[in-house]
Amino acid sequence: MNTQETWLEVGLAEQRMRLFEDGRVAQAWPVSSAANGAGEQNGSGCTPRGWHVIRARIGAGQPANAVFVGRRPTGEILTPALYAAAPERDWILTRILWLSGLERGKNRLGEVDTMRRYIYIHGMPDHLPIDRPGSKGCIRMRNADLIALFDRVAAGTRVLIAEQDEASCR
Repeated sequence: MNTQETWLEVGLAEQRMRLFEDGRVAQAWPVSSAANGAGEQNGSGCTPRGWHVIRARIGAGQPANAVFVGRRPTGEILTPALYAAAPERDWILTRILWLSGLERGKNRLGEVDTMRRYIYIHGMPDHLPIDRPGSKGCIRMRNADLIALFDRVAAGTRVLIAEQDEASCR
């Protein structure tokens, strides 16, 4: 994997993620960003914008719907009964791509630090709506889509989160 030629773009307006390889869109998936909209402030519950990097890949080899708490698998697999016991929970499932901001003062350091806000790309219960905001700040994906993405990106892969799909228009 060449992280210089592989990168991701998340278009918040269209709730879509694109994987770029060698300057072209290789694949695209629907996503769900923050219900509170875009924003970088700590505690806002918003999805941070700008350039990021995948700081860590967590969960390789875990089954689809594996439940994570504190970036560690609990040993549980999400079932309808487990979901029904805590439907309000922001479920983090299957894999985690932990993001770190690259733009000092915008999404890195101080009160706008993406990594310290624990902003991830992660799996979600597949029965919940996709293509519309609904998370508490993270980028959520269908579990099968996340597994496919996880296998194609490395730590160090750059990620642009933008109001519009800025990079793909260039």
